[in-house]
Amino acid sequence: MSRRSHLSARIWPPFVPAAIVAAVTVILPQSASASDESAWDRDVSSAARLVGGGERTQAGKRVLSAGLQIRLNRGWKTYWRYPGDSGVPPAFDFSASVNVAAVEVFYPAPKRFPDGAGGHSIGYDGEVILPLRVVPKDASRAATLRLNLDYAVCEKVCVPAKAKAELKLLVGSRTHGDAIARAEALVPKAGAVGDPGALAIRSVRREAGASKPRMIVDVAAPSGSNVALLAEGPTPQWALPVPEPVAGAGPGMQRFAFDLDGLPPGAAAAGAILRLTAIAGEQAIEVPFRLD
Repeated sequence: MSRRSHLSARIWPPFVPAAIVAAVTVILPQSASASDESAWDRDVSSAARLVGGGERTQAGKRVLSAGLQIRLNRGWKTYWRYPGDSGVPPAFDFSASVNVAAVEVFYPAPKRFPDGAGGHSIGYDGEVILPLRVVPKDASRAATLRLNLDYAVCEKVCVPAKAKAELKLLVGSRTHGDAIARAEALVPKAGAVGDPGALAIRSVRREAGASKPRMIVDVAAPSGSNVALLAEGPTPQWALPVPEPVAGAGPGMQRFAFDLDGLPPGAAAAGAILRLTAIAGEQAIEVPFRLD
């Protein structure tokens, strides 16, 4: 059986035992205050906090801007919404928030990293802000975000991490507005297969005559750019392999391939909608593709 035949087969790098993590990790809840940021919630390899970015109007509704800021020690990484061949994505719990109807999390374009087991993980190093768009229940009242975050960080070993943060969102908050805007600019732009443009996914097809289902993706990209392609299934239970560059692309194109493997037990490929993300430097796009 392929190690990617279902989600539970995903390989994790070695974990520090939970007892050791408990011994070295201190998690303290943060109380809300009239500030543009919560206090950092730190452990031995990372720190997380909430930052505020003011308000905006979106589709006629008042929306508050915020961000989850994560800092990592040198050499450590954390994971994207789809972690790749190993790892686990972050999990957000905003259920204890006050006067909050909805929170939407956005992910800046990530990087690929060797996972130490022959594959690649997908995520961030250094520092990242995940932009948040917060819709209040009552636009005339203050909103307070309360976050319980479960995530993972990895160096040579991977450890689970937790953070708690609480932040009263201020309408006039401007301190972190520029940083949140820069992170938003790195979020992949929505597109469609066949779109024009310097960075575009021009075609997606199944490879004819392959011994098992295999997808071929041609990406147009600026000359000399280092392109990465990522593939996600319709639900988190899909564990598609990270696409790899292959030969055969035409001029101005880069070609990628991945096996249509890692489907959940009982899932059918036909009719499923994949999400493909192409990244070239600070440019990134994502497109849907329906499997025949």
